[in-house]
Amino acid sequence: MKITRFSSIAALGAVAALSLVGCAANEAPADNANANGGEESLTGTIEATGASSQEAAQQAWVAGFQGIHADATVNYTSTGSGTGRENFLAGSSNFIGSDRAYNAEELAAGGFGSCASDSIVEIPVYISPVAVAFNLEGIDTLNLDAATIAGIFAGQITNWNDPAIAEQNPDAELPDQPIVPVHRADASGTQETFTTYLQSTAPDVWTWEASDEWPSDLGGEAADGTSGVVSAITEGAGYIGFADASQAGDLGQVAVEVEGEYVAYSAEAASALVEASPLEEGREPQDLAFAVDPAAAPAGSYPIALVSYLIGCVEYEDPEVATLVKAYFEYVASAEGQEAASEVAGNAPISEGLREQVMTAIDAIVTE
Repeated sequence: MKITRFSSIAALGAVAALSLVGCAANEAPADNANANGGEESLTGTIEATGASSQEAAQQAWVAGFQGIHADATVNYTSTGSGTGRENFLAGSSNFIGSDRAYNAEELAAGGFGSCASDSIVEIPVYISPVAVAFNLEGIDTLNLDAATIAGIFAGQITNWNDPAIAEQNPDAELPDQPIVPVHRADASGTQETFTTYLQSTAPDVWTWEASDEWPSDLGGEAADGTSGVVSAITEGAGYIGFADASQAGDLGQVAVEVEGEYVAYSAEAASALVEASPLEEGREPQDLAFAVDPAAAPAGSYPIALVSYLIGCVEYEDPEVATLVKAYFEYVASAEGQEAASEVAGNAPISEGLREQVMTAIDAIVTE
């Protein structure tokens, strides 16, 4: 999906449609051009691709930013994180959204075609639970521990009335029906978040490494993007999969066992996991990548939390692009931007402490 300056505010209430139509959201009155703290209204165009998990949030951010800067255009196309990272390396995206930061090997290789140097800015601005969603007639919620979830996606638990599921849900009328697990066909940070959870919490069952690509030797049904996974589950009785919670809709939801209690997903519970996590070591100061360990999830937190990033350059060849990217990042990280996204996407707004770190990282972008 592409989001442009011609997006409409009305579209924010129709996120499920995954399209933006109508009148320009940024066609504000002239006296609103300097609404951003008295700053001069910006002009120009920046191109971005990346995480489909950020789709609803990007709708809100683009509309809000262009409501302030009426002559600026932000084009965000939802391609999936993997494609976004490829585009940033190729130089076809000025910035990207990604459900994971670049890893140490990728950073060492450098060659970011969008940038004038190999230094990049990675800021966590979208924190959201990854829902384990299913489609079973008459059942809205299920309690499952890590070993059971891993067994389902590893192909070891294949029927909904399996004792491992039944023992944790004594009041549910589980059908004698095959389980069809759904995963992402594309490289996805959401997928890496989910497989990290499986690998760290149930290593005896999930024996594959955490990865943004699904193990090639596993079965199940593959679907493109978050919307593809949600659509497959919605249309398939007995299906189960994982997706950013903001797009899980009315599907059945799994409450995940943590410290002896079953925790339903929520923005607050996901934020609690991230807040308890350290930053990865060995990175530049403006590279804020969290080392989230689901196995260390504190009580009351939701252990499958997506930390999604905006990624840009410290140095751009074009100062106008640098100025626009920096201003857009600042809006996204602001209290106003975070609240706008939360209202439509259900993500957890970043804390004030994290916002200070993020704003400091954004300051590293060179605009002159």
